[in-house]
Amino acid sequence: MADRRHNYISQSVENIPPSGIRKFFDLSAGVPGIISLGVGEPDFVTPWHISEAAISSIKKGYTMYTSNYGLLELRQELSRHLDQRYSVNYDAKTEIIVTSGASEALDIAIRAVIDPGDEVIVGDPTYVAYIPCITMPGGVPVTVPTTMDDDFELKSSEIEKRITPKTKAILLGNPNNPTGAVIEKDELEKIAKLVEKHSLVVISDEIYDRLVYDGMHTCFASLPGMKERTITCGGFSKSYAMTGWRVGYVCAIPEVIEAMMKVHQYIMMCAPIMGQIGAVEALRSGEDSVQEMVEDYNRRRRVIVNGLNGIGLECHMPKGAFYAFPSIKSTGMSDDEFAQKLLRQEHVVVVPGSVFGEFGVGHVRCCYAVALPDIEEALRRIDKFVKKHT
Repeated sequence: MADRRHNYISQSVENIPPSGIRKFFDLSAGVPGIISLGVGEPDFVTPWHISEAAISSIKKGYTMYTSNYGLLELRQELSRHLDQRYSVNYDAKTEIIVTSGASEALDIAIRAVIDPGDEVIVGDPTYVAYIPCITMPGGVPVTVPTTMDDDFELKSSEIEKRITPKTKAILLGNPNNPTGAVIEKDELEKIAKLVEKHSLVVISDEIYDRLVYDGMHTCFASLPGMKERTITCGGFSKSYAMTGWRVGYVCAIPEVIEAMMKVHQYIMMCAPIMGQIGAVEALRSGEDSVQEMVEDYNRRRRVIVNGLNGIGLECHMPKGAFYAFPSIKSTGMSDDEFAQKLLRQEHVVVVPGSVFGEFGVGHVRCCYAVALPDIEEALRRIDKFVKKHT
């Protein structure tokens, strides 16, 4: 009798590698004495006034669906916030969708503009979700190398070399995960000229926009002529310590918003209403909390980078986000071997740089969104580990 078993898994999904970040998260789960520098999640609890607003909304019976676009009140606050901070004006009714985290914003943005065969330019190293989000709708990722010599800043000159007649979009992660790199305004202006010259669209992931330590963040859509060519993705997870709330947003001109809405309304419908109400409170009165967290991250940034360099693991000073990205090439180990052995022998979790792309090879990502005493203890353990193996 013929074997009737079939492989029911989509080939496009079959070809997607599992997240290297989650792999180390799962390996470390339940291990006593673990210090995790692995998952990019703030160690702060959501500020109480934000939680209180959401709890109060539940007590009042706000447990229903919202508009597919999200609460108008939240979209109005987002419009005000983006105008005040970056001088870019989005109409609350027609140019903003509230999403289930910035991850959904990124997904629907790519699906709305990319057809099979379209090329999307993206920096390398890059966040683990970017390449799968491009390939699932049939897009072709074209990676641009970034290196420690330039603090991993994405360069317009390198982007230009890779533009072809098939190029449809540039995907920017600014500030960058995993390197903490920030693209400076003058470089963004050069990228904007390429976008205009070649009639491209920019998908700008700005989830770490508030976590910039040296200078100010530049919203790509605020550059002359770029609002019409930019899809801006953001959220509340990192800046307001609201990772589990799953509230993000995406902004673009009306016709692009309507295209994204076609995807959003069928796969998600709307973000949770209580989370949206918490986000309204965050925008209205969360600035002091944001500043306190940023100041704390800045202290941790300097401690971890100086500590890693002192150990002999060369590390640039990241300008944004909350990741250090040291080279471990001096140890003679691969980044995966380094991370595996460090976890087993010293109970410290880091993420191999190779999971973020070809130019992450030989590095590891260390998240410093953990308490300072834990960072200092992790550095002591890493120092002990490196001395043992070199």
